[in-house]
Amino acid sequence: MTKPLNLWLLGDGKPGHENQSLGLADALARRRPCEVHRVSLEEKGGIFPSIEAATSLPEPDFIIAAGHATHFALLRLARKHRARSIVLMRPSLPLRWFDICIIPAHDFADRFERENVIITQGALNRVSPPLASGREGKMILIGGPSKTHGWDGEPVLKALAEITANGIWQLTGSRRTPDGLIEEIKSRLPGIEIFPHQETTPDWLPARLANAGEVWVTEDSVSMVYEALTSGAKVGLLPVPRIKSDSRVIRGLENLIAENFLTTYADWEKSRALESPPFILREADRCTEEILRRFSL
Repeated sequence: MTKPLNLWLLGDGKPGHENQSLGLADALARRRPCEVHRVSLEEKGGIFPSIEAATSLPEPDFIIAAGHATHFALLRLARKHRARSIVLMRPSLPLRWFDICIIPAHDFADRFERENVIITQGALNRVSPPLASGREGKMILIGGPSKTHGWDGEPVLKALAEITANGIWQLTGSRRTPDGLIEEIKSRLPGIEIFPHQETTPDWLPARLANAGEVWVTEDSVSMVYEALTSGAKVGLLPVPRIKSDSRVIRGLENLIAENFLTTYADWEKSRALESPPFILREADRCTEEILRRFSL
């Protein structure tokens, strides 16, 4: 019987970072038996007490962390327990200090190669491999103002009126969704079923995406764009104004558009159809294969 891998996931309390760590842990568990233990750096008074509290857990094979606040603890715990360190997203410390760095391509201005670095398309997430055939779900994912995008609700509402003219659509927002927008959608587009993000569980979106055939995402929400692409759905981009046209995030989106992973609303208006992506992005599973290969597990 294969011995389970012990995984420690370090958390800084930010849902987006936690989602990435859990995405990799889920993918590892699909390949090997795993025991997952979560260590919060917010509890028990901060980093040092949390490090000490973690000593009661089974010895880790891998310690996984996302977010700059976790890097020091990740290195300290990995050295103390002779575990392999896996950092997600580009770290604030030298890359060579970590055993594996899993970093989105848009974090680098130019092509980058290093033995301990795995380059991905977007951040990892918890969306499982698609299983259902003939998926008919239709979803809308709304973000909000960000470092790279501003906000103009009227074009979004007009686009939604066109897109949702046929079929049954479900919509959820995010912490950045502007106040009043959801109420405006309820008033002007009563046919859309609304699921406020505050009332959904962490597993809700991955489960809904698994049954979705079409997904529209506001361009600002890059994490939700990659979640939708991971689900295997056809994905459209809802228009929001760009405030940093030369940012790495927008360059990444433009590459996805050029490679036919995404359909812009302007292109959809011409054809009234979403393009099928050339293939399904399974980045967490690809990283898992590489990790198991590199460590001969």
